[in-house]
Amino acid sequence: MLKALQTSTVRRVASPPSATPSPPRTLDPDSRRWLQELGGSGAVRDAAIARLHALLLRAARFEVSRRRRTLAHLRGGDHDDLAQQSADDALVAVLAKLDDFRGDSRFTTWAYKFALYEAAVKLRRRAWQDRELPLQPESWSLIAATGASPAQHATQNELLDALQTAITDTLSAHQREVLIAITLNDIPIDVLAQRLNTTRGALYKTLHDARKNLRHRLTTNGHDLADANGD
Repeated sequence: MLKALQTSTVRRVASPPSATPSPPRTLDPDSRRWLQELGGSGAVRDAAIARLHALLLRAARFEVSRRRRTLAHLRGGDHDDLAQQSADDALVAVLAKLDDFRGDSRFTTWAYKFALYEAAVKLRRRAWQDRELPLQPESWSLIAATGASPAQHATQNELLDALQTAITDTLSAHQREVLIAITLNDIPIDVLAQRLNTTRGALYKTLHDARKNLRHRLTTNGHDLADANGD
C-alpha cells in the first residue's frame, strides 16, 4: 500500500497534458464489412450478429479453458455455461459500442477482447462465490518491503503505524472497506463491486479519494513516502 500511495502521486504529477485526438484510421475491408452489416437491418444484420456471437463464444471458451485450473471444483457444464454467459454479455457490449471502434486494430480483434474481459470477470466472481470477503487487513506485516536496511525498516515501521492511524481516523467507513479489500486483501474489484452492489467506476473513485486523503494526512504530518520505499 505504501508503494501504491507513492506511485499514485507520481502519476498524478507526471501525467502529460491530453494530446490532440488522432484522426480516424482507414478501416480494413473486413472491419468495414463488419460495421456495415452490423449497422444494417433484416437478415443481413441477423447473420452478422450470429457470426459475431460465434466469434465471441470461441474467445470466451478459450479464456475459460485457460483459467479452468483455478476453478477445479466446477464441472464441464459449468465452464460452458460461463462461456455462453460471457459471449452473450460481450455481444451486447460490442453492439452498444460500435461507434467507438476507430480501426486501431481489426474489428474481430477489438471484439474478441470484450469476450475475454467478460469471461475473466465471471470467472473471478465464480471463484469468490460463497466466500466471505475479508474486509479487514489480514496482516499489516505483509505491507513492509523486504530487503530494507535497518534505517529504512525503522522508517517503514513508523510510517506503517501512522498509516494505520490515518486509515482509522481519516477515511470514511466505506473508504476503509474498499481500500483494505482491494489493496491489502487482493479482492478483485469486480467481485467487490458485485458484493457491494455498486460499479467498478464508483469503487475506483472511492479508492482514488482514499489514497488522496491518506497521502495528504501522511505528508502533512511530515512523512516522506519516497524515503519509506527506499527510493
